[in-house]
Amino acid sequence: MAEAVETNSGSDVNTAVSSTANVMGYLQDEMKSEYEAVPTLHLGELDLTTDEFILDEVDIHIQANLEDDLVKEALKTGVDLRQYSKQVETELQRIEQASIKDYIKESQNIASLHNQITACDSILERMEEMLSGFQSDLSSISSEIQTLQQQSVSMNVRLKNRQAVRSHLSQLVDELVVPSTMISVILDSPVTEQEFLEQLHELNNKINFAKELSFRETLACSDIQDIVDRLKIKAVTKIREFILQKIYSFRKPMTNYQIPQNTLLKYRFFYQFLLANERQVAKEIRDEYVGTMSRIYYSYFKSYSGRLMKVQYEEVADKDDLMGVEDTAKKGFFSKPSLKSRNTIFTLGQRGAILSPTELEGPILIPHTAQRGDCRYPYETLFRSQHYALLDNGCREFLFLSDFFMVAGNSALDLFNCIMGKTLSMFLKSMSTYVSDCYDSIAIFLCIHIILRFKAITAKRNIPALDKYWEAVLELLWPRFEMILEMNIQSIRDTDPQKLGVLDTRPHYITRRYAEFSSAIVSINQTFPNERTNSLLGQLQVEVENFVLKMAAEFPSRRDQLIFLINNYDMMLSVLMERAADDSKEVEGFQQLLLARTQEFIEEILSPPFGGMIAFVKESEALMEKGQLDRLKNDEARITQLIRGFSSTWKQSVEALSQDVMRSFTNFKNGTSIIQGALTQLIQYYHGFHKVLSQPTFRSLAVRSELINLHHLMVEVKKHKPNF
Repeated sequence: MAEAVETNSGSDVNTAVSSTANVMGYLQDEMKSEYEAVPTLHLGELDLTTDEFILDEVDIHIQANLEDDLVKEALKTGVDLRQYSKQVETELQRIEQASIKDYIKESQNIASLHNQITACDSILERMEEMLSGFQSDLSSISSEIQTLQQQSVSMNVRLKNRQAVRSHLSQLVDELVVPSTMISVILDSPVTEQEFLEQLHELNNKINFAKELSFRETLACSDIQDIVDRLKIKAVTKIREFILQKIYSFRKPMTNYQIPQNTLLKYRFFYQFLLANERQVAKEIRDEYVGTMSRIYYSYFKSYSGRLMKVQYEEVADKDDLMGVEDTAKKGFFSKPSLKSRNTIFTLGQRGAILSPTELEGPILIPHTAQRGDCRYPYETLFRSQHYALLDNGCREFLFLSDFFMVAGNSALDLFNCIMGKTLSMFLKSMSTYVSDCYDSIAIFLCIHIILRFKAITAKRNIPALDKYWEAVLELLWPRFEMILEMNIQSIRDTDPQKLGVLDTRPHYITRRYAEFSSAIVSINQTFPNERTNSLLGQLQVEVENFVLKMAAEFPSRRDQLIFLINNYDMMLSVLMERAADDSKEVEGFQQLLLARTQEFIEEILSPPFGGMIAFVKESEALMEKGQLDRLKNDEARITQLIRGFSSTWKQSVEALSQDVMRSFTNFKNGTSIIQGALTQLIQYYHGFHKVLSQPTFRSLAVRSELINLHHLMVEVKKHKPNF
């Protein structure tokens, strides 16, 4: 049996088990179907004497059985149930006997199946033992893997710790080690070599690192401290000699100190190294530089300023060169002398060009070149050149100090003042001396605006070093300018017209002085307006207007007075409009005065030849407004005389009037304008004359036919219009 089991494969076992199960299931199904096919009613099971028997339940069972299909069929066919029951029992017994025979017939197969099942159980038992062994092996492998994982984590932590320690130690060693290359370069290479600068950076790092380690009390620091100190001393010595040599080179005559300054800027780290490691040497170098440059700037600017003043105009304004001073007392104010020998006092001319961007920031004057060419310049030109040199050098010096000496803010300003302070004081002192005796107000005002523009330039460059100096200069110039302007105002106020010589209707030289001066100040003042200046100019204008009126009063006739006023107003207005804006206060004021006096003069010159007609027209228009024109109806003779007189003499009168006007006014354009105004006014009066005579009161007059046609008169008048 064992051999059969061993030879059978797993599929035979499965087939045997499956067939046995099928046989057992078939028998069970057959027996169940037989029993279910025959409904049985075992009345013997009913205990009618039982107290617990409930008739209702019997009824329920009976009712349920009656519902069965077989019972219904039996009842329908009238079968005897007892007989049927016996038949069923007989059938069951037969089936049972048949089943037993079948079992006996298959007994050998069943026994074989049992043996196969037993063999399968043993095989499965061995497989279970094998799988259990595998499971135990896997458990041990899992524990070993966990152990290896823990060991790996531990080794990884140790590796990271060692790497971290190694990086720190490596950095520490690198910082501590002084390579031979550094030693040889610091000792032997010139400071201007690039490798020296590179090794100096490395040495500076090692010095700082050694200081840091010393604070931590690192023992390894003592191993390199000695050699680092000796290298530092050697580097400091070489750097000190190099920088001092460059500073000493500034002192050589005719040296362009900007070149060594640029060289020092290339090696600005040298001073940073000294400042960090040897402050005493750094202070020595700084003090040496400050002292050297202070003397250089002072010497340069003192010499330059002195030479500049030698090319100034020899003739300068003095206290007698005021606007109201008689021309007989000081000759030549407006005689157009050569600019090489004489500066103008009240005329701006080309002097204002100094404020243009090209002139303002142009090259400075070279005094010896100007002397060779026998050139002379006004004070403001010398002032511009001097202060532009100061601005240029001051800005460059401030930037150098901030960059090389690593200073900023107040420290930079203090260092700059240590260098330039003596020079700036010298400037202020010499300027104060010159300004205290200067009476050239235009020069002073130009200097003020030069400083205002230079101040804007330094602000644009973000250089605050010269701000205080600019303010100090303005504090010197503004009061002096105001004082000179007030002196001119007072001189005009004190002028006595009777002491000014022969009367002349042409523009007076004092008003010309005022016009030139006022236009100069107004044009300069437009960029940086100053209210104090405008106020003083307003006072000056009032005094000049009063002076013109006083001068006009000296003329005996009103006609000459008006000619004088118109000529002077026109001249002042023309000069002002060349430089000042058309809407300036001065221009508007003189335009109103000129218009009023011109209108009065036109009435004055029309009065002699046409006064009768003008008076009649004015009188008639006044009566017309009142409705009383009839009061003149008896003036036929007067009207006749006026009409015939005008017709016969108007051409000659207009011609004489035109010639007289052109002779009276120096400005032909103004004279032409007055003639046009007079002719226009004449036509208006004659038109009014026509209008009056066309009224009912005078329509019946025969003389009206002799009136000149108004259109014809206008055509004829145009022929007398002068063309210039």
